[in-house]
Amino acid sequence: MLRSVSAAIFAILVTASPFGLAQFETRGDFAVSGPAAPYSVAVGDFNGDGIADIAAVLEPPGTVEILLGNGDGTFRLGAAYVFGATPQHPVAANLRHNGVLDLVLSDLANDSVWVMLGNGDGTFQPAVAYPTTATSYMVALGDFTGSGNLDIATTEGYNAQFTFDCNCVEILPGNGDGTFRAPITTPLPYGLTAYVIAPGDFNDDGKLDIAAAGESLPNMEVAILLGNGNGTFSADGNYLLSSSCSSIAAGYFTSNKRKLDLALVESLYVVLGNGDGSFAPPTPYSSNTLPSRVIAQDIDGDGKVDLVTSDVGSYKARPAGVSVYKGNGDGSFQKGVFYHVGGDEGGHYLATGDFNGDGKPDIVVLNEVNSIITTLLNTGVVSFSPTTPLNFKKQAVGTTSNPQTVKLTNTGTTALRIASVKASAEFAVTSTCGSSVAAGATCTISATFSPTKKGTVQGTISIVDSASTKPQVIELLGTGT
Repeated sequence: MLRSVSAAIFAILVTASPFGLAQFETRGDFAVSGPAAPYSVAVGDFNGDGIADIAAVLEPPGTVEILLGNGDGTFRLGAAYVFGATPQHPVAANLRHNGVLDLVLSDLANDSVWVMLGNGDGTFQPAVAYPTTATSYMVALGDFTGSGNLDIATTEGYNAQFTFDCNCVEILPGNGDGTFRAPITTPLPYGLTAYVIAPGDFNDDGKLDIAAAGESLPNMEVAILLGNGNGTFSADGNYLLSSSCSSIAAGYFTSNKRKLDLALVESLYVVLGNGDGSFAPPTPYSSNTLPSRVIAQDIDGDGKVDLVTSDVGSYKARPAGVSVYKGNGDGSFQKGVFYHVGGDEGGHYLATGDFNGDGKPDIVVLNEVNSIITTLLNTGVVSFSPTTPLNFKKQAVGTTSNPQTVKLTNTGTTALRIASVKASAEFAVTSTCGSSVAAGATCTISATFSPTKKGTVQGTISIVDSASTKPQVIELLGTGT
């Protein structure tokens, strides 16, 4: 429902109000230089200016493109690095204890993982390949060997020649200087081929474990591998899923910080940990979308972990976008709030970061179909319902439609000041909000459509308020007949 009215790629948003129920405002799209489409991203301050940047993996051909943040939600193109390979999932971290972010990437076409050491100015040294037993589906970082350095964990399947299936997790021990030693291999149990992994201390023994999800045909399941502290693991149970898994995230979904939990998608599951390496049966959450990636993070600043999913669109069947499931703090989550992003397709990958310096986590979501990256900025205290565009569909020229209404809620702790509420041509707006909406209060904004000519019309309601330095907008659609 929310999008930018300016011609700029992104608009500036700075929220000064306290945290409330997070509301996200889609402000625009940023096209990568291409010609490949964006596949995945990592977020970090790569040039040391205190502003979040993006490392985007484009494929094919394999390219890493750096998008440098301007601090207002916009980006500028940085350097691009072309691989003779197929990099997949990037992870950003300080591998050398020097405060400079580096990149580690999996590779689906070569028996290796890649390390790009950062120069601290937004550029990177040439990528170095570290051999693995087979191609790597995904990488994660953590101290799995107890050395105090970051190690690389990778989940692997077939080798590049399709002559050998590893079906394993490997740890490449880090030396603390950005280099890594030969991998330590742990075969996956139950005949599992794991496509995604998440590290965490699931049995509270101070040693990093791994949750690995994938397929053990005919079953889909997640397996728990308990870390031995030396780069090897011991199997500690598996949990059946009713669908395949494309993403997994670990977090403390309850108030017990000794029991680490899991969230998984393609269908959304929550798996609550018992704190001893075992888990309760997966709890499914219904969704009208098709989630492809999940992040577990406190989005609204209430101290409770929320879930954010990127939702794959399918032409005419369902739109692409992002859903936010607010955590209740007891291991359960509220119904997802959907934010439409771009067209009817895309929505394959997302990441979070503070892109406008207001201290609130924002979201970037990728659209492989249109080769764009969309930023959703966290407005904090202004909540709209519904969050989808108001669609008046067909209306005869010279007539006026019945009104459609949006409820605005001030979820903050102070009054929301409203300077103006205006509609674009062909539409009209009325509002009960007045000049101020008290903390916790709601008001309604109603729109009508009065086409003056035949054809499709796109418009907006523009709201200037104290929650943002730029107008927040309600998207309007209609067709004159």
